[in-house]
Amino acid sequence: MIVEPKVRGFICTTAHPTGCRANVRQQIEYVKSQPKTNGPGRVLVIGSSTGYGLSSRIDLAFSSGAATIGVMFERPASGKRTASAGWYNTAAFEEFAHADGLYAKTINGDAFSRGVKEQAAELIEKDLGQVDMVVYSLASPRRTLADGTTVSSTLKTTDSDYTNKTIDLATRRITEVTVPPATEQEIADTVKVMGGEDWKEWISLLSEKGLLAPDAVTLAYSYLGPELTHPIYMDGSIGRAKEHLFRTSQEITQEVPGVTAYISVNKALVTQSSAAIPIVPLYISILYHVMKEKGTHEGCIEQMHRLYAEKLPALKTDERGMLRLDDWEMKPDVQAAVLRAWNEITDENLGQLADVEGYWEDFYQMFGFRMKGVDYAADVEVDVPVESI
Repeated sequence: MIVEPKVRGFICTTAHPTGCRANVRQQIEYVKSQPKTNGPGRVLVIGSSTGYGLSSRIDLAFSSGAATIGVMFERPASGKRTASAGWYNTAAFEEFAHADGLYAKTINGDAFSRGVKEQAAELIEKDLGQVDMVVYSLASPRRTLADGTTVSSTLKTTDSDYTNKTIDLATRRITEVTVPPATEQEIADTVKVMGGEDWKEWISLLSEKGLLAPDAVTLAYSYLGPELTHPIYMDGSIGRAKEHLFRTSQEITQEVPGVTAYISVNKALVTQSSAAIPIVPLYISILYHVMKEKGTHEGCIEQMHRLYAEKLPALKTDERGMLRLDDWEMKPDVQAAVLRAWNEITDENLGQLADVEGYWEDFYQMFGFRMKGVDYAADVEVDVPVESI
């Protein structure tokens, strides 16, 4: 069938198998163009099918030759309905990994569930014996708890109403948005979904089963952002979850024998998560414009290669012990330029001060569209298998 993008709000309900494959191949080619690294040999990536999780798996496999097990929660194709982008990404990753003689298997299921944790543990024990690294890169809006109840995260402030600029990406108009404060229950639910509780459950289970190698390392990904976005992000409900994630990293290091846990604070990029946060898409559009002009813009794969090739091996951390991949974003000259543009931006000068085209390009490429060299008028097979599933 011929697959076209169908965008609704901040999500695309279709994905292009050939485009997703091209996206994965492009990331692999970038990694192969860089010097090889001496990284971990056996890695579990929880949340491995899109964004930073996918790029982590690609870099660790093709830069240091790691055997990888991925955990994802993706949808295969059904009839005329395409698979999700993460499904196609994983199919392509396994294809390329296996062609290079790399071990790669994937589990498709709810990573929050005990059953998937046990399934991953069994696979590690059977195929790898132990893992040297666990990457925790879940970005789910909701979580089903052990008792069957489902809680959802909330993107709100925690003190009072907050009003600021945002962008309607569809019409490319600058508007204002008012974000209300979250209730205590909404904050607690957000922490349940996006905090560190599930990460710690994974590490504890693997440790109890003897599946973590001596001196194993685990990483979780976070974001802090500039003062401009603090009311909705760092000081908001999601910020409470990110602070819980950081405290969990300390608990894991202190309580789980032989394991060191790190938080990697990454750069603001277009993801399905960030697209949903009020104010943030306008900030990202301006940031892209500024960093591209300065020649310091990075995508997911460049960020993850810098993390595993430079930051983690040298343990370049901040005063709290976090790895700062947002260091180029947070440079004073970058943030000063972003703030100037933020204060001056209007509908009329949007094209001069923000990279909305770059934002949309990244958005569509998440779903396999607008990739160079792909014939989108061609008939494609949408039912693509993941080799290990």
